[in-house]
Amino acid sequence: MKQLVLVFVGGGFGSIARFVLSKYFNSTENGIPYGTLLANVIGSLLIGVILGLAMKNDTLSQNQTLLLATGVCGGFTTFSTFAYENHVLLKSGDFTSFFIYTIASFALGFAAVFLGMYLVKG
Repeated sequence: MKQLVLVFVGGGFGSIARFVLSKYFNSTENGIPYGTLLANVIGSLLIGVILGLAMKNDTLSQNQTLLLATGVCGGFTTFSTFAYENHVLLKSGDFTSFFIYTIASFALGFAAVFLGMYLVKG
């Protein structure tokens, strides 16, 4: 139960941070969601640092890792997890899984957005 609370609290903070970043940097005038792009890049950097620290000499406990990586980064952006997982696939030399996972993530993600909008449109 403690682990669920840690992820919940971290996710809340991450989501608030993403909202604030998007509010100040996303603009409908230029078409590019710079706030979202920043959140994805910053989140990817953060999850790399957090998981790197967790693996290096057990610098972070499992609970700290859950709070920061799963909670904060998960709430801030799911792209950070996607980027880290691709790093692991590339590092392990599993190029086939890397390409399938990457292409499927983008294709299915876009398809899901369009499907969801279509279903709600009625």
